[in-house]
Amino acid sequence: MGQEINLLDGYPAAKRPIDERARLITPEHRAVAREFGRDFFDGDRLHGYGGYNYHPRFWTETVRRFRDHYGLKPDASVLDVGCAKGFMMHDFKLLMPGMTIAGLDISEYARDHAIEDMREFIQVGNATALPYADQSFDLVISINTIHNLALEDCKRALREVQRVSRRSAFVTMDAWRNEAGRERMLKWNLTALTYMHIEDWKKVFAEAGYTGDYYWFIAESA
Repeated sequence: MGQEINLLDGYPAAKRPIDERARLITPEHRAVAREFGRDFFDGDRLHGYGGYNYHPRFWTETVRRFRDHYGLKPDASVLDVGCAKGFMMHDFKLLMPGMTIAGLDISEYARDHAIEDMREFIQVGNATALPYADQSFDLVISINTIHNLALEDCKRALREVQRVSRRSAFVTMDAWRNEAGRERMLKWNLTALTYMHIEDWKKVFAEAGYTGDYYWFIAESA
């Protein structure tokens, strides 16, 4: 197994009104969010992002962090699993114009409304069956995506990430470290089907044979 490392520490932190959100979210909101369509990306905030738009402050420093940490060469190949509208892909390409970039997302809406220069590099598909050959990429990244699957499909997706990576991988999962964190996650979660204590995630990684790096999305109070 790889190492627990926060490679998203350059991503701007957001205040999360967890208790207020918990009072408002219904099972219907969660059902709509899990369609990963217009409502999730660009609809009401209770269904998801409330408007998922590009801004360089979100990914510019993060992609630089990935490049430097993994020592990516100018012609490296990177896959973003759960790439949404391709914003991280776009910033990778700005930083490393000679690289090969690819993205996959479950959402046709996200692909069709992706940032224009990345649209051709995004495929619609499921993380449980990545449409790429073995060892295709120097780095495979999946941020807050695999946990949207049921547990056995999480394992399949992790095996797929492992399969298509020839060198490095990094994933983040919804998780908690203590009971207070578990309670916050239950209030905050909108789309994840699998979320658990960080030690239990590590057991899942081992079972799936995932040897890449990892970190957590922890629902922090505002």
